[in-house]
Amino acid sequence: MNPKYKHSKNIALYCRVSTLDQEKGLWSQEKTLKEYCDNHGFSNLVWYKDKITGSTADRPAFNKLRQDIFNGKVDTVICWKLDRLSRSLKDGITILTEWLDKNVRVIATAQQLDFSGAVGQLIASVLFAIAAMERENLRENTKRGMAAAKAKGVKLGKRPKLFAKDIVPLLQSGLSIGSVANKLNKTRQAIYNTLKREGIHLSTL
Repeated sequence: MNPKYKHSKNIALYCRVSTLDQEKGLWSQEKTLKEYCDNHGFSNLVWYKDKITGSTADRPAFNKLRQDIFNGKVDTVICWKLDRLSRSLKDGITILTEWLDKNVRVIATAQQLDFSGAVGQLIASVLFAIAAMERENLRENTKRGMAAAKAKGVKLGKRPKLFAKDIVPLLQSGLSIGSVANKLNKTRQAIYNTLKREGIHLSTL
């Protein structure tokens, strides 16, 4: 382990996941950053955590981090990957330039990158550009795939919801649950769930 890294200012640990239901991803980032700091003897750690898309720079914890950097409270920012800071090429370069100009050290642990000064700014710009190109390629591939599926007559979007009005007449005609499920191309459980959701009991039919 390296000697304890002495700081007069705080080290910011920034974590971000895109949605509220990605607790596991957030926990994984926290664990990785904590281990990195322990291995490098870093102290004066302050956590900043967001559960929001990185396509916008307007994030609660991120705004607090930028304010603390502006006020001179933070001199090092550690994140898992650069795209945790921003998924926008323009915003990412602006943020890195802003921080490096203030002599803030930026570390991306998963990419094993340590940015500082003009060289760090150049490398970060290239990485943000590559990430932006990959996202654009993914969007284009998705669009082409959807267009091809539509041309083949594939219906896109969510499947229509099943309603009791689709089921009850068939049951009243004497069909069994299994027969109704086959006729509607649904599972038996879907039939039961729909009836239960709408408060209809088989004994009343």
